[in-house]
Amino acid sequence: MDLGLKGKSVLVLASSKGLGKAIAQEFVREGARVMITSRDALALQTVAREMREVSGEVQAQPCDITKLTDIKELVEKTVSAFGTIDILVNNCGGPRAGNFDDLDDQAWQEAFELTLLSYIRSIREVLPYMRKNGGGKIVNIASISIKQPLDRLLLSNTLRAGVNGLSKSLSQELAKDNILINTVGPGKFATDRVIEIDQQQAERKKMTIEDLQNAAQAAIPLGRYGDPQEFAKTVVFLASDANTYITGQALIVDGGLTKAL
Repeated sequence: MDLGLKGKSVLVLASSKGLGKAIAQEFVREGARVMITSRDALALQTVAREMREVSGEVQAQPCDITKLTDIKELVEKTVSAFGTIDILVNNCGGPRAGNFDDLDDQAWQEAFELTLLSYIRSIREVLPYMRKNGGGKIVNIASISIKQPLDRLLLSNTLRAGVNGLSKSLSQELAKDNILINTVGPGKFATDRVIEIDQQQAERKKMTIEDLQNAAQAAIPLGRYGDPQEFAKTVVFLASDANTYITGQALIVDGGLTKAL
């Protein structure tokens, strides 16, 4: 299947590691022109060099996605480099773990700015270019918590649901502009973020991380954590020309872990 991504201009947020990096790499493999971004400028340049070995069409711009000025500059730099933006993939690191009594106003505000407001701002900045192009694709990365809340991840459970609501609402507003927008929720993938959460849970439960991960994988019908590239392929399909009629949907990629309908 030809995904029609060759030469397309793609902006992937939080793309120096984890699922964001895997998504950017997959776009590069498909011949797209990709802007990657991260707060860690040094790590970003290293990743950019790796990707350029596959394709020369990779640019890197440091960005703190909790800052509006940084997002504006990121979009401007992407347009300056590629002429436009055809595809936006919103991604971010997860907010801090904790139950309700663990979280003060500052924790809620920081999580809101990272997990939801950054997506709102980036969408606002890219829409003029997509409308000028006659269409575009937006994929918002969330979590399986949009279908089934996760223990001790109250901030994520709350704000990822907001991301899903944003996508669903905008799918109605943006359809007339031929802009398709969807949410994708990852389950357990072998990333630094998942390992960090596993380590915290293992310490809290007084278990070894190996025992905890074995138990976690046993709960997944496919019996393993996912490979980030498996997730990336789903995102890239939704953002490609092969997707012409899927919008406003929340797709879970989790090896069957989530039991909610």
